[in-house]
Amino acid sequence: MPAPPDHPARDATVEELKALAHPLRWRILRLCFDRALTNKELSDRLGVAPATVLRHVRALVKTDFLTAEPVRSGTRGALERPYRSTGRTWQLGLVDAEGEGLAQRVDLALLAAHRAEVLEAGPDAGRETFRGVLRLGAASQAELNARVLALIREFVERDEPDGEPLSYLWSLVARPDQD
Repeated sequence: MPAPPDHPARDATVEELKALAHPLRWRILRLCFDRALTNKELSDRLGVAPATVLRHVRALVKTDFLTAEPVRSGTRGALERPYRSTGRTWQLGLVDAEGEGLAQRVDLALLAAHRAEVLEAGPDAGRETFRGVLRLGAASQAELNARVLALIREFVERDEPDGEPLSYLWSLVARPDQD
């Protein structure tokens, strides 16, 4: 899987934003990152009906966020199709050009998916969490984002096969002015 670029290659389309505006879809993308999973495997892992998972998988395939791998024989001889994340979400800017609030819905879906992963991992799985407040101009914000993305790229490129699988979330959000 490629490392995230310094800057998004392009802004997401409305269709792509709609596809990413549901937390279950982010969970599916994350689960299909390390290995290809079938609809049944995703359904079992997420505790959601197979028909529901299939609807979300189809939306992600339609927008090229998931790709179907060749059909394989399952454990009982039935044919099954696994799916794998394409990594395209790393190349998209989440800009809401049409004013529908889709970019914010994507942000909230991403947060909800991360929250679900934290809960699924259990109380002893936490590693590090940092939260704070800053006051930065546009140039400093751009520098901070560039430096964080460079650091993330450095560690993504290590891809240590025996390492612990970890999830991360970087979010820089404008806070209400207190004046």
